[in-house]
Amino acid sequence: MVVVHCHASSPYLRDPHHSALHYLLRRAPPSPPIIYSTSPQPLSSSSPSAASTRRTLLVSIATTSFSSLILSPPSKSATNTEFFDLPNSGGVKALDLRAGTGATPVDGDQVAIHYYGRLAAKQGWRFDSTCDHKDSTGEPIPFVFTLGSGKVISGIESAVRSMQVGGTRRVIIPPSQGYQNTSQEPIPPNFFDRQRLFTTIFNPTRLGNGEGSTLGTLIFDIELISIRH
Repeated sequence: MVVVHCHASSPYLRDPHHSALHYLLRRAPPSPPIIYSTSPQPLSSSSPSAASTRRTLLVSIATTSFSSLILSPPSKSATNTEFFDLPNSGGVKALDLRAGTGATPVDGDQVAIHYYGRLAAKQGWRFDSTCDHKDSTGEPIPFVFTLGSGKVISGIESAVRSMQVGGTRRVIIPPSQGYQNTSQEPIPPNFFDRQRLFTTIFNPTRLGNGEGSTLGTLIFDIELISIRH
């Protein structure tokens, strides 16, 4: 006897109709069913049924993991449930995943954030995360910078400027508000991640083919940890 369990898909973010982000932000199809065999005789490892079952299980696990990481829905405490344009940001779109309850920073404040950065041109490839930066005790090290200093890419400054401490925000940063050179922060500490990031964004051939409007589009999840005036 074969029992089929169908798992309902989790809620997904609304598509902001950005062509370069169609892969990341489209409505994902429901996860394929997981099939469990209750046959008294074990399936042969070479049988088509066993191979099909293994493939189904692997696809289901991969889909679930990807959805929970990239397409996590906003929490009930979030003030917004759809992407919105940040005022005076040059086209940065934001989605509040969790509303903060603390203070809001102003230019000149030293802010500490955790972030998870992805590159849209690489189908959501994670190029850096503060979760990978550990201190001697194994705790993640926040990224600290002075708001308004110009050392950090404009899209992150625009996102943090209207956040409250304790809040988490997902932002879609267009190339014009992203990396303009290889010295802007945050810079991935891993050499290979850094090289792959910059050779993609500043690829002269692809820029010459007219891909400059989408090539450097970034997706950042940002959590505002603290403010120091």
